[in-house]
Amino acid sequence: MIHTNKQFMILPIYIYGQPVLRKVAEDITPDYPNLSEIIANMYETLDAAEGIGLAAPQIGMAIRLVVIDLDVLKEDLPEYAGFRHVFINPHIVEIDEDSKKETMEEGCLSIPGIHESVARHTRIHVTYLDENMAEHDEWVEGYLARVMQHEFDHLEGTMFVDRLTPLRKQLIRSKLKQLTQGKYRCSYRTKPVRR
Repeated sequence: MIHTNKQFMILPIYIYGQPVLRKVAEDITPDYPNLSEIIANMYETLDAAEGIGLAAPQIGMAIRLVVIDLDVLKEDLPEYAGFRHVFINPHIVEIDEDSKKETMEEGCLSIPGIHESVARHTRIHVTYLDENMAEHDEWVEGYLARVMQHEFDHLEGTMFVDRLTPLRKQLIRSKLKQLTQGKYRCSYRTKPVRR
């Protein structure tokens, strides 16, 4: 059977408390089943949720796969016009410890309703494969470096709230608990923790 007009799916985003968000994701091989379809579904899901990045654990898959779309920020950050990329098996090889740390507010599709200031280095060394399985080994700076650190953290089972000070963590503890109890509002499809 030939599908000429393939419909891609908007997948539910896994919410804080889901065990898959705490797993260390596995590298995948180029022949990983339905990889191009998974990537297309991730973009579709990201667009529907109006996000800028999505890691595979956020759709319930513990594999090293991330999509980032910074084109949506082109009015404020014109240098990212047309930036829509897939990162397969991405790894942060090194963080430039001499680069300054910048603090900016971050949010996460898996942690709806919570935004907190996170300090991150402004320059990182990354390796990854693109959607054509071409290898990349590069230094990344600026806002993209922040987004990559946030998304690649997901592949290590880390979320941005883990990077907060003990005081900030304490202050949002009850909000995080509500997420695990399914008490949140969201404009996109989600998969809360089953109780």
